Amino acid sequence: MSKPLTIQYINDIDSQQAIKEFDRSVIRIGKALTNDIVLPNHFVSDEALVLRRRGTGWELSVLGFNSVRIGEKGELEVHGGGSCLLERASLVKLFPYNIRLNWDVGEGDAEDVEEQRLDGEMSQLLLKVHIELLSRMDLRVDTERAGNTEDYLFNLEKNIDEIVRLQGVLKPKVKRLKDLLNHVSGRSVRGELISQLLEASASSQPSIWSTGGHWSRMVTASPNLEDELKGILAKITRELKLDGYTDLSERMAVVEQHFRPCWKDILKGLLDDSREYLTLRHVKKVIKDVVFGYGPLEDLLRLPTISEIMVVSRDHIYVERNGVLENSGRQFLSDEVTLSIIERIVAKVGRRIDKAQPLVDARLTDGSRVNAVIPPLAVSGPALTIRKFPHRALLVDDLVNKGALTRTVAEFLRAAVVTRKNILISGGTGTGKTTLLNCLSDFIPDKERIVTIEDTAELQIKKEHVVRMETKLANIEGAGAYTIRDLVKNSLRMRPDRIIVGECRGGEALDMLQAMNTGHDGSMTTIHANSAKDVILRLDVLVQMASDLPIDSIHRQIASALNLVIQLVRMRNGRRMISQVAEVAGIDLETHELHVKDLFLLQDTPTGPVLMPTGRLPTFMEELIESGMIALDSFYL
Repeated sequence: MSKPLTIQYINDIDSQQAIKEFDRSVIRIGKALTNDIVLPNHFVSDEALVLRRRGTGWELSVLGFNSVRIGEKGELEVHGGGSCLLERASLVKLFPYNIRLNWDVGEGDAEDVEEQRLDGEMSQLLLKVHIELLSRMDLRVDTERAGNTEDYLFNLEKNIDEIVRLQGVLKPKVKRLKDLLNHVSGRSVRGELISQLLEASASSQPSIWSTGGHWSRMVTASPNLEDELKGILAKITRELKLDGYTDLSERMAVVEQHFRPCWKDILKGLLDDSREYLTLRHVKKVIKDVVFGYGPLEDLLRLPTISEIMVVSRDHIYVERNGVLENSGRQFLSDEVTLSIIERIVAKVGRRIDKAQPLVDARLTDGSRVNAVIPPLAVSGPALTIRKFPHRALLVDDLVNKGALTRTVAEFLRAAVVTRKNILISGGTGTGKTTLLNCLSDFIPDKERIVTIEDTAELQIKKEHVVRMETKLANIEGAGAYTIRDLVKNSLRMRPDRIIVGECRGGEALDMLQAMNTGHDGSMTTIHANSAKDVILRLDVLVQMASDLPIDSIHRQIASALNLVIQLVRMRNGRRMISQVAEVAGIDLETHELHVKDLFLLQDTPTGPVLMPTGRLPTFMEELIESGMIALDSFYL
């Protein structure tokens, strides 16, 4: 593991100082509360500096309007938009702060660099095997049929055996090849361990990502060496105490952190024949994943800890794990393989992608979202984004446990939903707007009729009386399209008690406001904006896309329609939080502007950011108290 980075920062003006340690690869510094290190000074930009781990060192990027000086005497100046590599014990001067950074180059850092090198060599080996295999066999077959055919699988694996042996990897005569053999055999064991954990915790319902074939079995398996592999897996399970964890995510985290040293110990007593077998086994699995499955995405799609997969190019595959973006280290063998895997994925929903139609945005049957772009639109090769659908919808209690909001705020929002307050959830991409909308919908009484309207159906409302509608694109002749605005208008004829719109991003904002004003209290929607005040500006623009109304009229519509605005942010460590709960409390008689009153705000505390009450009460507080769901004194606890 990499050694932590120690950051000491001192304010030259008031001499206040603090020291923090970080063990992640990206650290952000600035005035905004969403940064890892918050420097509360008006001379500092909201987002001033970013530190990124680069091998055994760190790179500093300057984002804000401040320039910084590096070194004891400020020898090097870096302006906004610039970056530089830092030396250990570097001093960064960001007025009025002196920031000292120090780290040790530990054994884990060198190992990380070496693993990256070996991963690259392994990818080159796999590419050579795949190219040679294409010259020997026809791999463009009916994958479902061939994946269940014993003869085809046997022929495929035997050819891979011969090709790998011809590459000379299995009988290495130099240290570089010995290291590669050890590395690939370790990847084989780690992959089998993860598969074992996934199978042990598999749900009763098959995943949408299951290919349904039996190609994953090893037809050329050696019984004795397979028994040895089982013994190795059992030993690792015992040493890592994986059976002591009930949650799959916790088990995966332990494997990520401690597999490497455990494998080193096992490697010392492993015979050459076992290493060769494990290497061949891994190469066969990877090639078969390409032929029958989803290539390097095969395992990523099955991992519950990964919520999003982003293929930037064939050799750069990023994932979002527990809210944090990281490089998966996986690679496609070529752009052609990337394209074939994309075609296989979009074919699940009867869609196609080619040069005539180089963009696809689709929802799979389990709710997962897939967006694919290929050349000529994608300049750097085929790109793919998959937002996986969670196996279990989160509840408000889960959000409280994760620190996204406090119990007091949760009870307040519950009372607001039950008493039919109109709520708008605001935030950027990936801040959790849909998740919070799902959670708040749980508070809606069962007897009420709900109509949901979305571009792509993502909401998981666990109510009996729910009518779900989704927009439709135009057909090949340019007709038959139904927009969110069309569906909102139609929903008014469906006798809804509440209307829930997945997101307002156009003229439907006007129809939504009018629905809230015409007896559909308790409706909810989301919008992209940076704060509660920005929500008003955004609504002004969206409403004017539908009708050329004066701003005063729009503000009157908003004031009579909306009750609460909930702002979400995504912290630099990937944590999602509510940063602001505000009431739209009418129009200011003097300025004729909408009066947005903050009820709860995210504030920095010694233990981290916490959503705190501002001391202001909503105008409908008396109604909430009378409902018996919230007490006045609990509002400040």
